[in-house]
Amino acid sequence: MRLFVLGSAAGGGYPQWNCLCDVCRLYWAGDGRVNARGQSSIAASADGRSWLLLNASPDLRQQILASPRLSPGACLAGHSAESGAATKRATPIGAVLVTNGDVDHIAGLLTLREKQRLPLYGTAGVLGMIAGSPVFQVLDPAFVDKRAVTIGEAFEPVPGLAVEIFSVPGKVPLFMETGEVDVGEESEMTVGVKLSAHGRTAFYIPGCAHLPESLKARIRGADALLFDGTLFADDEMRRAGVGEKTGRRMGHMPITGEGGSLDAFDGLGIGRKAYIHINNTNPILIEGSNERNTVEAAGWTVTNDGMEIAL
Repeated sequence: MRLFVLGSAAGGGYPQWNCLCDVCRLYWAGDGRVNARGQSSIAASADGRSWLLLNASPDLRQQILASPRLSPGACLAGHSAESGAATKRATPIGAVLVTNGDVDHIAGLLTLREKQRLPLYGTAGVLGMIAGSPVFQVLDPAFVDKRAVTIGEAFEPVPGLAVEIFSVPGKVPLFMETGEVDVGEESEMTVGVKLSAHGRTAFYIPGCAHLPESLKARIRGADALLFDGTLFADDEMRRAGVGEKTGRRMGHMPITGEGGSLDAFDGLGIGRKAYIHINNTNPILIEGSNERNTVEAAGWTVTNDGMEIAL
């Protein structure tokens, strides 16, 4: 099984286009310790030919251009069942799965409107939200087949790759918030993904408000985990001067502090742990920073665009 990171940053990417927080300022100043990052998305494959896209970020077109294995060029090289002299549309991306309805996870679907047959998986709630938005009507149902999957139901979106989704603590997308927001509820609006192939298991959880015992038990002993690394500290955005919401209010578990993910995963026997969906204010983006050294000393990797994990 192969996991390929298309984008490792949270919404807005890194650096955010108009941000002068301490971490973004380093990029604008040309500091070599930081690198530009697209918004969170990965691809997974059991055979290296047909890929499942997990979340479609607003940066998807550029991410595909930067990833030859996901471009039509891979089909020309004979790596796709769709290749052939008469083929005018082709892609190694065999299916798409969205884990929630956040803009940074669904806006890239608009890039996939170019007459390409492609199944789109998600929960009934998330797919219903997408179907109810006029702008997403550009996804021609003759080509984009929306397939609702049930929590706990195993399915195989691309050859050899078994997938199961499960609820994780989260909330509705920001643009759906009204009145008092229930943060941390487990519903079909925020899910994690279990990926299995060739006797290996990986989990992709880009958004998670806290870690209940049931989720610990599910992840225990996994070969790899790509987990929500949005903020290093819960009040990070306040201290950075770019927002008032805490990480937990946004539905994201901080890396450090009480109940932080850095300690919460200790002792679970996970083979490889990596942070993804990293906010532009998060100092783990800075190579050699105390915060980066802290997570790496604890056995975590900070994902970067283009990173591949082979299991």
